[in-house]
Amino acid sequence: MVRTDAHQLRPVAGDSAEAEAVKVVARAHKTLIWERTRHTQRLRHQLREYFPAALQAFEDLAATDTLLLLGKAPDPASAARLTTAQISTALKRARRRNIAEKAAAIQAALRGEHLGQPAIVTAAYAASVRAQIAVLTALNEQVKIMQGQVETHFGRHPDAEIILSQPGLGMILGARVLAEFGDDPKRYASAKAHKNYAGTSPITRQSGKKKTVLARYVHQDRLVDALNWQAFAALSVSPGARAYYDQLRARGAGHAGALRQLTNRLVGILHGCLSSRTIYDEATAWSHHAAITAAA
Repeated sequence: MVRTDAHQLRPVAGDSAEAEAVKVVARAHKTLIWERTRHTQRLRHQLREYFPAALQAFEDLAATDTLLLLGKAPDPASAARLTTAQISTALKRARRRNIAEKAAAIQAALRGEHLGQPAIVTAAYAASVRAQIAVLTALNEQVKIMQGQVETHFGRHPDAEIILSQPGLGMILGARVLAEFGDDPKRYASAKAHKNYAGTSPITRQSGKKKTVLARYVHQDRLVDALNWQAFAALSVSPGARAYYDQLRARGAGHAGALRQLTNRLVGILHGCLSSRTIYDEATAWSHHAAITAAA
């Protein structure tokens, strides 16, 4: 193929060492977050079996104050003996607001009546919960440490300024987008190629007079996750993105479909900015759609 069809082939894309470093830390950070979510769900399941009052008292099971209090009192009897001062201390360490009000509400929930398990079963569940709390505490610490690594490595990359100028992208999401797209400027021949790799461009199938447009369900999960969060955040910070989303909803598109089309548009904008090495400009990015809306 190289000898006879070299004109149809492109060189293999290769990312820089800086981009590879961003990929390593960004993926590690996201994996830790996924693991924390899994362990939080396991903790929730265990508490539901023997200590349902804890689920009423604590909204976020992975929060610092929740882990502190459950670690000190992992069973209903010891939790009911927690004083307002002890609860307030945990809330202060977690930098909560309205501490007195929240402490009273937590204490009331923990002291309320609920169905329980036999003492020996409760003790077994409490031991299991202590293990989950230790894991979640360690995960919280490592997520924070790895977040610092992501911000450090991403901040050194030459494309960071352009990526951060995009609506809805901060240090963490920007690092994930860079990590999964790569930074080889010749990898994507066009904006369409960029969108196809992202999995945001639709699939069009036509047979005779029948035409069907389908969403792509085979995609890179980490990249699509980051792009979806970007599109959702862009609704609040970009008037052009919001107007485009509202136009799609007005035409009958559902929330997921409209958000997917917005994501596809944002990938095209990112491709244009990276190709021309220019910072995102709100007026330029949405001028085409604004002109269509005005004409309509």
